[in-house]
Amino acid sequence: MSCYIIAEIGVNHSGSVELAKKMIDAAKATGADAAKFQTFTAEKLVSKATPKVKYQEKTTAKEETHYEMIKSLEFSYADHIPVFEYCKSIGLDFISTPYDIESAAFLVSIGVRIFKTASADIVDLSLHEYIAANAEAAIVSTGMATLGEIEQVVNIYRDRRCTLSLLHCVSNYPCAIESLNLNVIKTLRSTFNCDVGYSDHALGQYPAIAALALGASIIEKHFTLDKLMEGPDHKASSDPKEFAVLVRAIRETEISLGSATKLVQEEEMQMREVSRKSLFITDDIKKGEPLTRAMFVTKRPGTGIYESELPVILQCIAATDLVSGDMLKVGDFRLA
Repeated sequence: MSCYIIAEIGVNHSGSVELAKKMIDAAKATGADAAKFQTFTAEKLVSKATPKVKYQEKTTAKEETHYEMIKSLEFSYADHIPVFEYCKSIGLDFISTPYDIESAAFLVSIGVRIFKTASADIVDLSLHEYIAANAEAAIVSTGMATLGEIEQVVNIYRDRRCTLSLLHCVSNYPCAIESLNLNVIKTLRSTFNCDVGYSDHALGQYPAIAALALGASIIEKHFTLDKLMEGPDHKASSDPKEFAVLVRAIRETEISLGSATKLVQEEEMQMREVSRKSLFITDDIKKGEPLTRAMFVTKRPGTGIYESELPVILQCIAATDLVSGDMLKVGDFRLA
């Protein structure tokens, strides 16, 4: 099964339906499987006293409060509908992250069936209860979470028999390479026995490729049309050119990972025949003469008998006169 690639548009649309549609077109053109948004109302999500985190202080106006920033990025419920329908019309999955039960209920009402929850909401158990009861599938981000917190949420989805995937991530934008600990992907898969993906907040494409090699079945990365656009997340997002390179690298990596079965590949056959070594006769040997190790040397090509057969051959005699320099063949020897 191919890795599921999510272009995280998030709030990079800045509340504009037209911009959102342009981003959806661009995401589709890169080869992404889904476009992901965020569904919230500022009043329900943020208290007026909430401070900004460091990356938001660097990427937004200093005089703007956290609440004002969130309010400016709000996508109305009504605006979701044309965006949802547009994704469907071009064959791109629409996913959203609801930040409260009312937002989740709205998404259910318009036909959204795949939900993604934010890392910060690992502790919002009532939200998870609602999603588990109403979604066909849920993708839960695990940034900032302990294994105990993750287990509590996993049990909610298991009890409701909702299809669950976990995403390993580090909740900073961008996050440091040395903080990634991508081996946690294996820990989450073995601990919770479910699909595990990676939400990539690092710069560049290498962490996502490494995550894929470690077994990630979902890769999510923030997406923008232009890193210089106004808003908190553009700078740490991938533009269409970068995202297309990532998608291509993921697909090529999937092909290269191939099967776990060790096979001799068709393209190796000529090299195998030419560069392997076979047994050659070092001196003339008379018919009936016992065969000894000194009578043979290994040389290319590898189309004859391998040295591994010597234990059997050395129990034999020459079946006919053998000539120095010839390759040993089946029929040149027989049991004494």
